[in-house]
Amino acid sequence: MHNSEVLAARSLRQVWPAIAGLAAVFLFEMLDNSILSVALPTIGADLHASTTALQWVTGSYALVFGGFMLVFGAVADRYGRRRIMLAGLVLLGLASAATAAVTTAEQLIAVRVVMGVAAAMTTPGAMALAFRLFDDDGLRVRALNIITTVGVVGLAAGPTAGGLVLRVAPWPVLLLINVPIAALAFAGIKRGIAADAPQELHRDPIDVAGAVLGTAAVLLLLSAPTRFVEDGARSATGWAAAVAGVIAVALFVVRQRRAAYPLLDLGLIARPLVAGGLAYKAAQGLGTASLTYLVSLQLQLDWGWSPARAAIGMLPQVVVLLAGGAVVSPFVRRAGLGTAAWISSASVVTGLAVYAALGTYGYLWVAVALVLVAFGTRMVGVVAVTNVMRGLPAERTTVGAALIDTASQITTGIGIAGVGTVLAARFTGSIAAGNWSAAQTEQFGNAVRIGGFGVTALAAALSLWAFLRARGAEPAADGSR
Repeated sequence: MHNSEVLAARSLRQVWPAIAGLAAVFLFEMLDNSILSVALPTIGADLHASTTALQWVTGSYALVFGGFMLVFGAVADRYGRRRIMLAGLVLLGLASAATAAVTTAEQLIAVRVVMGVAAAMTTPGAMALAFRLFDDDGLRVRALNIITTVGVVGLAAGPTAGGLVLRVAPWPVLLLINVPIAALAFAGIKRGIAADAPQELHRDPIDVAGAVLGTAAVLLLLSAPTRFVEDGARSATGWAAAVAGVIAVALFVVRQRRAAYPLLDLGLIARPLVAGGLAYKAAQGLGTASLTYLVSLQLQLDWGWSPARAAIGMLPQVVVLLAGGAVVSPFVRRAGLGTAAWISSASVVTGLAVYAALGTYGYLWVAVALVLVAFGTRMVGVVAVTNVMRGLPAERTTVGAALIDTASQITTGIGIAGVGTVLAARFTGSIAAGNWSAAQTEQFGNAVRIGGFGVTALAAALSLWAFLRARGAEPAADGSR
């Protein structure tokens, strides 16, 4: 299949191998940590791992994944999105297969680091390649919707599937599952997507200093929230990481402004469609992470629900995330991308406000908040990606996709750290101890309102700014936005 034939595709069926391969990439991304979470106690016992080591089993993957996306996005735009993705899938398969030989926690962490690198190589390219399959926005939305729906299924089914697998097989099987997923993705992309055309790439030299500063900034900003959640608002390591991250961001910006061949052209981010899409995605990541974190604590620690009952309590969110895929394409087709973007973000903000104001008064309000935020999340995930891709020149789409994921990862961390810090400041005693006193329950409720309204205000500000920035912005005939 030649590149011109791919771009001329007029139906999803015409490029189904490519869509299947890209969907497998998103399945891996979403399934990975969710399926492994239920196995952490088993892994700890089998490998005699400490609590800190178990945290790094999942944390090392997330840090490397988030930290290296921007670099590999820039590399893919220069040397080929398909080429980098196929290499990443090979690396994923090899790293996952190596799990069978793991005997210590340190070895497993090393495997997870390599898997994080593989994820950074594959995920941004998946969105860029999906976008370029068509030149029609309606088909692009439908393709992205299918691909992300498969990922959401993996996210929702991961814990249940992991628990069932552990009943009949050892825990390494949960990571060995990635081997056939990587093989499916490799076959679909190899067959369904041609190599990048020269005019869709650019040949600027890699800005090594910018890559180092950008990666360091993201790693520091992602690690700081973890320290605040674990050690509280007075965490010295948390503040050190946060301050160092801000300094690294400032140095990165200065470097990009002065470099002859910057890693990231800051002018691209200033484009209305790009800036608006990134802000919408940031608001969604902030809101979803904060709500999920607070509701999980409330159901189990405040209300005393068992883990199984709490999982059932989160079902409204899961159902909407899964079923919402059937609504995305028709809604966007009727309302348009711009209207769909602000309506979905308004749904997230409204859900956060409902929870902050009424969430402690009964489960009905919790369920309403979960449904509203899940609906907005499901919609904005597709719309924001489409808008950012539309706002970028063809040779910069992968770094744009990396920016989307990076913005979501960082605001997810900020959201959890923000509400976690408020809880640490307002709550006396150990929040994880359970059997709270009446005073502790009141303190938790106050923290939910303060943290919840704070997150609501920040998400609303991001959404409003995105709306104003992207309003009326459409791709021009010459490709500029």
